[in-house]
Amino acid sequence: MTQHGFRYGLGFLFLISTFTVSAADPINTTFSGLALKGYDPVAYFTESTPVKGKKEFSYKWRDATWRFANAQHRDSFREDPERYAPQYGGYCSWAVSQGNTADIDPDAWKIVNGKLYLNYSLKIQKKWEKDIPGFIKKANIQWPLLLQ
Repeated sequence: MTQHGFRYGLGFLFLISTFTVSAADPINTTFSGLALKGYDPVAYFTESTPVKGKKEFSYKWRDATWRFANAQHRDSFREDPERYAPQYGGYCSWAVSQGNTADIDPDAWKIVNGKLYLNYSLKIQKKWEKDIPGFIKKANIQWPLLLQ
């Protein structure tokens, strides 16, 4: 190895050795702090479809801003956020089952046993649907570890 290559190699090793893995944020948000990319979590249950929330119907919960299609949805969430909030902080359920976090596509969703689960994409959702109970079991184990 040349001296030039040796220097860059040491620099690379230094970067790797100082890199620390940080815990996942409890709620997956956009850069501006929006949960669920601004979609209404209650609408998944009441409308059976993703519905974009409106700024005037916002609510702050767990350091994230949640948006709703109307005041009734906002108030329902405010009364029982755990009922409507997506599992695993709104990260991709399949990714969490694999010990990772990933963003979501609001159109890749499913309600299972009264809980909202989201996935990275419709393609990943198909993979998740092959063993939903198994992936939920794995994700329930992985999620607390990802928060540490």
